[in-house]
Amino acid sequence: MEGKQFVTQIADIETNFAQWYTDVVLKTELVDYGPVKGTMVIRPYGYAIWENIQADMDARFKKAGSKNAYFPLLIPMSFFTKEAEHVEGFAPEVAVVTHAGGAKLEEPLAIRPTSETVIGTMYAKWIQSYRDLPVIMNQWCNVMRWEKTTRPFLRTSEFLWQEGHTVHATEEEAMDETLKMLNVYREFMEETLAIPVFCGRKTDKEKFAGAVATFGLEAMMLDGKSLQIGTSHYLGQNFSKAFDIKFLDKDSTLKNGYTTSWGTSTRMIGGIIMAHGDQRGLVLPPKVAPIQTIIIPIAAHKGGVIEKAKEIEAVLLNAGVRAETDTRDMSPGWKFNEWEMKGVPLRVEIGPRDIENGQVTVMRRDTLEKTVVKIEEIGEYIKTALLTVQKDMLEKSRSKRDKKIVTANSLEEILKGVEEKNFVKAGWCGCRECEDKVKETAAATARVMCDEEGVPTRCAICGKEAKHNVIFARAY
Repeated sequence: MEGKQFVTQIADIETNFAQWYTDVVLKTELVDYGPVKGTMVIRPYGYAIWENIQADMDARFKKAGSKNAYFPLLIPMSFFTKEAEHVEGFAPEVAVVTHAGGAKLEEPLAIRPTSETVIGTMYAKWIQSYRDLPVIMNQWCNVMRWEKTTRPFLRTSEFLWQEGHTVHATEEEAMDETLKMLNVYREFMEETLAIPVFCGRKTDKEKFAGAVATFGLEAMMLDGKSLQIGTSHYLGQNFSKAFDIKFLDKDSTLKNGYTTSWGTSTRMIGGIIMAHGDQRGLVLPPKVAPIQTIIIPIAAHKGGVIEKAKEIEAVLLNAGVRAETDTRDMSPGWKFNEWEMKGVPLRVEIGPRDIENGQVTVMRRDTLEKTVVKIEEIGEYIKTALLTVQKDMLEKSRSKRDKKIVTANSLEEILKGVEEKNFVKAGWCGCRECEDKVKETAAATARVMCDEEGVPTRCAICGKEAKHNVIFARAY
């Protein structure tokens, strides 16, 4: 009864998914609301997830040839006017500083919504010759976009992210970089977050402001909606011409470089919550879980129980497992429910009888299955179990997603598909009118094009010849 009452603190995931999400992020102490509307305070448990994400991604970026740097938070407003499409796309979201030091500024300063403009300015200063190329840099920072409707992690006025910015001598090299980083993201999402993603080119309507082409990664959440969880942009020469990024080529002619940018954010944490969670709360992939194994002493007041729990903790820590022992003066049942809600991948239960028998009970958070394990085998068992949980979570998520993918040959079928919380694949002629009609009729958008799977004969909206195979879905 104690556990049942504890879990009722979270809204029902089946009937009120939005409230369930809010309850989970607050009650698991991932975040709290900031004092400024639309901001969030990332609490230690939530920030530890971000640190694990950051460490994993950073290693992948460096392996792919990127170097980290840091650029200013404040950007002169004049920088934005240099790339017309870019400024138009971001104008509604830009926060502007007009006064500082007790005086009005001669030129207003934008708080970065993204850094193409300031980074482009610096690249123009640093790049002189083809020998300076390629330039591949990434920065971990915060950005601000003044959103009207906010939700922790998914859409907040200020959030944390990484943004990569590159310059290349040729269009081919730049496009190769764009697709390479898209694949780096895909591997990370699947291998580390255990979230399968669709990768593909965005329509012109959905592309990044100022880009020639945007490629996105779309993940299905438990409610059937899509979450754009990362993007990689081929910017062509749009920004290099606007910011005068030129280099002297081997043929002694001055040329504009070709640029790219790519980014992901703390939105990924929202993706983890909504892709893996259940009625009990979070279900965290082991690779990003702040605590991979929680040890719960049973009858902790009895001699030797805490000591043995701590011995097991030391064994796990030495084996490279992020493990903790919960020694708080709370009942075991209360602790079980709390750590289940917090999504810890594995739980070890140990009491006097277990010590006598030389064994412990291990529970998997993802399946709630319990296994009795000999104490002397606990280190190897936990290490193997964590790998198994990681693999099984991806397979489970992929299986759930694939069962919710349908094809449509008409606008009515697209509407029916998204109403039933599916991803809908349909042929599209490529015209904006048909794309808008889907949004008007089904409140769904074109997420990515998946032409590599084959293009249907006819556009599902107008019946004309199809040029693309598109995934339509409702999205966050």
